[in-house]
Amino acid sequence: MTVALPRLYSFRRCPYAMRARLGLVFAGLQVELREIVLRNKPAQMLAISPKGTVPVLQLPAVGDAPRQVIEESREILEWALQQSDPHGVLKTDVAGAQALIEQNDNEFKHWLDRYKYADRHPEFTQLEYRKKGEVFLQVLDNLLAQNTYLLGAHISMADIGIMPFVRQFAHVDREAFYRLPYPHLQQWLKDWLQHPVFVQIMHKYPPWQLGDELVVFPLAE
Repeated sequence: MTVALPRLYSFRRCPYAMRARLGLVFAGLQVELREIVLRNKPAQMLAISPKGTVPVLQLPAVGDAPRQVIEESREILEWALQQSDPHGVLKTDVAGAQALIEQNDNEFKHWLDRYKYADRHPEFTQLEYRKKGEVFLQVLDNLLAQNTYLLGAHISMADIGIMPFVRQFAHVDREAFYRLPYPHLQQWLKDWLQHPVFVQIMHKYPPWQLGDELVVFPLAE
């Protein structure tokens, strides 16, 4: 009998969706992947998550209960690692990781969006938005001056949860980013971009359409 997989709606370049995919791979879990196009969201996703943002994880039905839907990337990350944690991610200061991710999502992301789309937010210049975002970058660099990863010698939820957003910030202007005085953060990001798990989650998949064959993510090695 075929075991039903959780179903993940994702978009390759979205940092929230990257966070969820990283969590699933670190947990060693497989899902049915439905890659979407943001300008053409499938009705099947909107039916279970009307907010229309990715990632969305739909768990298999248990008995007569409806299929549970997890709509937030942080919750998907935590759910995945609670199912399986072969790399010991949850052994490193979970409360500290959650606090850093909270700061990332509620403060840094605000300035990141304005830095990336400064033309839509004329209240400040792009440089001013970058400097506001740098407040958090300095926090991260200070942590990485002490350890290989944000909260110690091993990867934590903070590294997984924050890296996609630092990547997005860096890619607004890569030359400017690598001129900034955050050498530990810059090396951390370079190492992440070459990490086999990150390379794996950034594999390109065609957009899902009704009737397509099931796509399993990640593929078994």
